[in-house]
This record gives sequence, structure tokens and C-alpha cells, in this order.
Amino acid sequence: MSNIAAHLDDVLSRISRATADAGRPAGSVRLLAVSKTFGAEAVRAALGAGQWAFGENYVQEALEKMAALAGETVDGKPLEWHFIGPLQSNKTRAVAEHFDWVHSVDRLKIAQRLSAQRPVNLPPLQVCLQVNISGEASKSGVTPDEVPAVAHAIAALPNLTLRGLMAIPEPEDDPARQRAPFRAVRALFDTLRADGLALDTLSMGMSADLEAAVAEGATMVRIGTAIFGARDYSPRA
Repeated sequence: MSNIAAHLDDVLSRISRATADAGRPAGSVRLLAVSKTFGAEAVRAALGAGQWAFGENYVQEALEKMAALAGETVDGKPLEWHFIGPLQSNKTRAVAEHFDWVHSVDRLKIAQRLSAQRPVNLPPLQVCLQVNISGEASKSGVTPDEVPAVAHAIAALPNLTLRGLMAIPEPEDDPARQRAPFRAVRALFDTLRADGLALDTLSMGMSADLEAAVAEGATMVRIGTAIFGARDYSPRA
């Protein structure tokens, strides 16, 4: 756990350098620490280093961490929980009731369920529409051609606030080629804003490609391995 604070500092430095290299204002890129498969103690170590927004892929695991960390704050701010994994219809109620953000809205039906199941005593659920920008059969998300219609439909739903787009491009080692899919997502984002949607979030970029994502306009990068280390993907329920 002692390395988490140092790793977090390294990642924040990478984000700061990438932001400056892109000629963007300092602080214009948020860090989402992806804590999936790591326990509450790992999250608590990151809290101690000032990180307060965390991304989770597995609903039950996340709920257990939320319970263990209930009441924890960072500089007076409560923890912010983001759901970033594939979301099945039978899990939407738990997500609607317990999370602050959902990045992985990959079809209108999921958004409609989240809207209907979001408790009225909570603030609107902040959501991003996931785009399958690389056209991979194994990836969730709407096609680029579907983005305008689905985005406008989601934006009209009650109890949700559409914040922007999320993408997980096909892995690519070459930094120049990493940028192309991020550029395509940014173009979709700009088109939606020009069409009148008040979007402010481009959730893209992970440990291996955050610099390319920031160069193309990411406002939130989802970093797990570079902070918490290699994951154990043992089978889970």
C-alpha cells in the first residue's frame, strides 16, 4: 500500500506534463483512479494521498467498498464513485441507487432504466455515452453513426445528466496511432456540442495511452494499473 501514494503522484505528474504539452490549462484533466479488483485498504491509501474519485467495474465488489469506506472524506469532500464497466439490465438499480457517475451507458435501454431507478432524493446521475470507436466486436458501445440520436435521447431523460462521451479504443503501442481514435471521439463530442448539448466530459485514456488521450482533448482519464499495480483477474461471481 505504501507505493500507492508514490504511484499516484507519478500519474498526476504525467497528466500535468501531458496537459502542458497539449497547451491546455492546468487542472483541465481529472484523474479517475480505477480501483476494481483492489480492496478498501488500497482505496484508503489513495484517499490518504488526496484522491477522491474512484472507478469500479463490478457492482457487488463496489458496494462492499462503499460500505467499508462510508463517511470517508478528502478535504471535506465525500468519495465520488464512477461505474465504468459493462452494465447489465439486472444491475442498473444498484448502480442507479449508489453511484455518482456511469461512464458505460452503451444503449438507450440502459439509460432509460437508470433514469427510472435513480432515487428522487439523490442528485441526477452523471452519465457518459460509450462509443465503440474502434468497431471491435468484443467491445460495448454505440457506433459513431448512432451517437447523435442516442445522445439526444439520453439528454432528454429525467434524473440523468449527460456529461459527454467515453471510449476504450483498441490497444495500440505507437503513440501517433493511439491518437487517431481519440481524435475521432473528440470530433463526435464537438458535433454534439455544436448541436446544442451542454457536454463537458471526454472520458478516455488509460495507463498506457493517457498522453495521447490528453493531447486529443480528454477531460478525464481512467487510470488503474499505474496506480494500484497489476490486477488479479481470478474468476468472480
